[in-house]
Amino acid sequence: MTTAFGPIDLGSVRLANRIAMAPMTRNRAFGPGGSPTELNATYYAQRASAGLIITEGTQPSEVGQGYPATPGLYSSVHIAAWRAVTDAVHENGGVIFAQLMHSGRIGHPSLLPDGLVPVGPSPVAARGQIFMPEGPREFVTPKELTEDEIRETIADFAVAARNAIDAGFDGVELHGGNGYLLHQFLSTNANRRTDGWGGSVAGRIRFPIEATRAVAAAIGGDRTGIRLSPANGANDTVEDDHRETYRALSAELDRAGLAYLHIAEGPDRALTLELRKQWNSTFILNPATPGGSTGPGELGLIEDGTADILSFGALFLANPDLPRRLSEGGPFNTPVRDTFYGGGAEGYTDYPALD
Repeated sequence: MTTAFGPIDLGSVRLANRIAMAPMTRNRAFGPGGSPTELNATYYAQRASAGLIITEGTQPSEVGQGYPATPGLYSSVHIAAWRAVTDAVHENGGVIFAQLMHSGRIGHPSLLPDGLVPVGPSPVAARGQIFMPEGPREFVTPKELTEDEIRETIADFAVAARNAIDAGFDGVELHGGNGYLLHQFLSTNANRRTDGWGGSVAGRIRFPIEATRAVAAAIGGDRTGIRLSPANGANDTVEDDHRETYRALSAELDRAGLAYLHIAEGPDRALTLELRKQWNSTFILNPATPGGSTGPGELGLIEDGTADILSFGALFLANPDLPRRLSEGGPFNTPVRDTFYGGGAEGYTDYPALD
């Protein structure tokens, strides 16, 4: 019987187990230009017993930043800083992918260099606020990307992917969910374009497809994954035809020969099972757990074939040796929500391992 604790091949790498650390924004990239520090290297190295670590969302360009103190991967400074992180993970036997996340309309001009504003598929502001050190601010109306700017953004993803490999990452994951730029193009309320990048299902899935293909062409499909979150409504996204959209998107992405598809599950388990059946390579699942977080109760999803790999978020944040704890049935440290975002070592690198 397949269990979460057996090895699996993921693209070009061999994973020791089927337990992944999900991407989690921690707002602690305090190095020059939004680069990781020694503290970040310690955090990821502590969790190297994961079969796969997927980093926090990392912006592929200046305008892609949506939150304070999130890291980038678009400069030589970023590459050098991330190299210290990947070296630390590899020295501890781990495998680590960088998640590339362009926040699109989710953000605020005060986070960006002078003259830049958040961008999106259409000039439609998201309802809600961004929480800044000085207090919450309303989301602004984004600048609509021109076709040339869409092409430039796709190129930014490819460059950032090459930078990730130069920084020692084993691969990259594109963030196509949670209401960020790729997801905004999929959304029927954020994307109101009538050109070839919107309107129909084929138009709305075009940007994530082309961005993913560009990354795969740059570093190899076997080192490329993508995360999607069908119909989860995050960051004011609406998908009126989500089943048709994700069936079509998954079919096109499957042809790109990617290492994996990572689903952050929403309310539609039936669609999850459809996508699982349709997908021909590794299928990673962050299952829906309303009112809670992924835990030992979800391990059976590996055994029954619903997923090849399970990703764990908050539980991995609080338990650096999570695979061991899962295999032994606990005990588990309790995540402290007040320290999730920003700050220093407290609630970041001070959660104890067993022994």
